[in-house]
Amino acid sequence: MVRPARGKVIAGVCAGLGHRFGLSANVVRLLFVLSCVLPGTQVLVYLVLWVVMPKEGTARAAR
Repeated sequence: MVRPARGKVIAGVCAGLGHRFGLSANVVRLLFVLSCVLPGTQVLVYLVLWVVMPKEGTARAAR
């Protein structure tokens, strides 16, 4: 699971998740925005994934 170099809006987390699970990045983005209406730690999870998910093409992503 990597953050793509192309097709990202902010950090590429939703695009990476969409690619990993076979969904459109826009569907994942919509689900994320809708989930923000519910109580929880969605934004915190997004920030953690931003830090943890490697960028496409980096040495860490090649493993």
